[in-house]
Amino acid sequence: MTDRLTICRNGDPIYDICMKTSFDGLKKETEAFDLRDHKICIVTDSNVAALYLEEVKAVLSQCCSKISVFIFPAGEENKNLNTVKELYEHLIREHFDRKDMLAALGGGVTGDLCGFAAATYLRGIDFIQIPTTLLSQVDSSIGGKTGVDFDAYKNMVGAFHMPRLVYTNLEALLTLPKEQFSSGMGEVIKHGLIRDKAYYQWLKDNHDAIMARDLSVCREMVFWSNEIKKAVVEKDPTEQGERAYLNFGHTLGHAVEKLKDFSLLHGHCVGLGCVAAARICRLKGLLTWQEEMDIRETMERFGIPVTVNGLSWDAVYQATKSDKKMDSGSVKFILLKKIGEAYADCTLTEQEIQAGFDAVSV
Repeated sequence: MTDRLTICRNGDPIYDICMKTSFDGLKKETEAFDLRDHKICIVTDSNVAALYLEEVKAVLSQCCSKISVFIFPAGEENKNLNTVKELYEHLIREHFDRKDMLAALGGGVTGDLCGFAAATYLRGIDFIQIPTTLLSQVDSSIGGKTGVDFDAYKNMVGAFHMPRLVYTNLEALLTLPKEQFSSGMGEVIKHGLIRDKAYYQWLKDNHDAIMARDLSVCREMVFWSNEIKKAVVEKDPTEQGERAYLNFGHTLGHAVEKLKDFSLLHGHCVGLGCVAAARICRLKGLLTWQEEMDIRETMERFGIPVTVNGLSWDAVYQATKSDKKMDSGSVKFILLKKIGEAYADCTLTEQEIQAGFDAVSV
C-alpha cells in the first residue's frame, strides 16, 4: 500500500495526503513549498501543544525563515470568531504576508479554525494540515471545508480553502484518549455506510485490532477512508451534489451537539445521528430491522454512544431547521438506499424525523 494519495480538481493535482509513522518526513514535504525566506505560524490547541508542538516546531523551523506559534484553549467551544480574531491579531503583529503559511497541528477544531483563518486573512494564504486525531486524519483535514461555530450554530461561518498538504502521523493515534479515538470511529463507520459496504464489513471484522490501535490495521483504515473521501470531494469539491452524502448522521447529530453545549464529541454525535437515520431508513423500507440493529450494535462496539438524554423533541427539531444543510426551507436528510449507498432526501415529515430521534432518545 502506498503512503500517499493525491487530491485533484478537474484532473489537476492540488495537494497530497502523506501518511507516515513519525514527523520526520514533514521537513521534506514542506521544503517543496520553498519557504526559506518566509514564515510559518503553527496553530494548535493547548492539549496538542503539550504533546507535539516542540517536535513539529523543530522540524518546520528548518524549512522557513521564522516560526511563530498561536495556541488557543482546547475545545469546540473555542472554535469561534473570537479565537479567529485573536489569530488575525497575532498574524498582523508577526507581519505575516500572503507568501507566508499557516500549519494546523491538531484535530478537527484546529484544522477548521486554522483553515478558515487562512482562507480569509489577506483574502487567502496557504496552509497545511497536520492532523493528530483519528477524526481529523480520516475526515476533517481532507477536502478544504473550513469554518467556525457562530452562537453555538455548528460551522455556520466558513469557506472552501484547500490545504497545500495533509501530513498524517499515524503514531499520534497512540496518544489519543479512548473517547477521542471512538469519536473518530463515528466518521469512519459513516464512510462505509454511505459508500462501501465491503469497508463497513472490514471494520467489523477487524474490530479487535482497530480498538487495540494496531498501527498496520489503522493505517489501512485511514487510507481506505481517505480514498472514499478523495473520490467524493474530487467529484463534488464545493458540495453541490454527492459531497452532501458525507453529512450522513450530521443533521440530527449537529442538533444534539449544539443542544448539549458541545459536551459530546462530534464523532459521537455523528454516530447517534447515523443510528437515528438508520431507524428512518428502516421505517421507509430501505433497511431491514436486522440492518438497523447491526448499525446500532456496530456503533456501540466501537465505543460510540447510541442514546442521549435530556433533550426535548421540539428543541431538536428547531435546531435541525437552523442547520446550514437546509435546502429551500426543507431539512436535507442523508439516508441510505442500502448499506453502502446514500442519497439526499428533502421530503421527510416532522413525524419521520422524530421517529429517528426517538431511536436514540432516553
